[in-house]
Amino acid sequence: MQRVAGSVLVVDDDEAVGKVLALLLAQAGHEAEHVPSAEAALARLDAKPFDVVLTDLQMPGVDGLALLREVGRRHPDVPVILLTAHGTVPAAVEAMKSGAVDFMLKPFDKDEVLYVVGKALARRMPEREAAGTALGELLGDSRAMREVLALVAKVARGTATVLVRGETGTGKELVARAIHDASPRKDGPLITVNCAALPDALLESELFGYEKGAFTGATARKPGRVELAHGGTLFLDEVGDVSAAVQAKLLRVLQEKSFERLGGTQTVKVDVRFVTATHRDLEEMVATGRFREDLFYRLAVVPVRLPPLREREGDVAHLARHFCATLGRANGRPMATLDDAALEALARAPWPGNVRQLKNIVERLVVLADADTIGEADVTRELAHPKGVSIAPRGADERPLDAQRRDAEREALVHALTRAKDNRTLAARLLGVSRRTLYNKLREHALA
Repeated sequence: MQRVAGSVLVVDDDEAVGKVLALLLAQAGHEAEHVPSAEAALARLDAKPFDVVLTDLQMPGVDGLALLREVGRRHPDVPVILLTAHGTVPAAVEAMKSGAVDFMLKPFDKDEVLYVVGKALARRMPEREAAGTALGELLGDSRAMREVLALVAKVARGTATVLVRGETGTGKELVARAIHDASPRKDGPLITVNCAALPDALLESELFGYEKGAFTGATARKPGRVELAHGGTLFLDEVGDVSAAVQAKLLRVLQEKSFERLGGTQTVKVDVRFVTATHRDLEEMVATGRFREDLFYRLAVVPVRLPPLREREGDVAHLARHFCATLGRANGRPMATLDDAALEALARAPWPGNVRQLKNIVERLVVLADADTIGEADVTRELAHPKGVSIAPRGADERPLDAQRRDAEREALVHALTRAKDNRTLAARLLGVSRRTLYNKLREHALA
């Protein structure tokens, strides 16, 4: 495995052990720092970013499991490795369920420490790199997406209405969220309405609210989404689907910052920024009289076009790694990774459903894959959705016995590592050998 340098926070109440671990990691090229308690670790994490936390399990006061859970709450992108002298399988299972990426037993082995930390860092690097080409949940490293990200960052500072265009699944709602979160209104509400999902009559009451007695069943006053978005941002998805009556009311809100609830006479004043989105050709709808021209120009002060995934060269791998990391943690598979061949297979796919489709495929791969390393065969099978898989019978092996024995030994090593989710302490237990023997065998078979 390629070794990646990073920053590691070592947490151990035994000062000698903590200093030895920090020195070992520093000698391997990592930036390592030791603190004696979970409380000190949380203070350091709040003050300085670290790539990995390596913590003892048994500590006075707040123990390693509690620290693991608190790090997951405060710094969910930081992987945690547990080190314990009480390494029972139930403890390991509990640690992994709580979000640990790995665990090791004391007395620790130098090679094992460097391997496990390196594995966690290799897992962390794609997410850290992605952060440099992201705005909120909008990710992308292609030229097309860099232009979008730059435009969104610029427009977020103002109050102009924004019209987001793009195919289904490109992430139009993420643009609205990114604009809101990067704007001076970020502490106000972000209200989202899918206009295509509501009938015209219901949409009008949802947007503008109603007074008691406005219609049968209106037993109390209800504020609408426009009113609820006061001081914040209102995102209208599929705005091209609204009726002429709703278009007229929207125009008034945009022009006068006021409206009346259904069945009411009192004018309600609001301060709302509008972000709208559609996959429809609004210009064609204006030309045929199905969409108000004056409203169109009010909405499209700043147009943002989200490119389809097929136009975002290189972004499929970028997004797939990010989804694999986040969805792996969410589905209890924190060590799931896509190998290079799998990423290339994903990049070759057409993706008519764009980013949403890619995310769904990656989640299925994470959930259904037999091993943590997802390969090209897994991707091909998932994209093809086969009804069944037939495996041709293997013929008799006529190779020398020693060659067959070596292959069988290698297969047993790979199988044990897979069952142990690449945790070498557990793999050694499954094989009934010492960790030193396991490491020697892994080197012998070029698996280290």
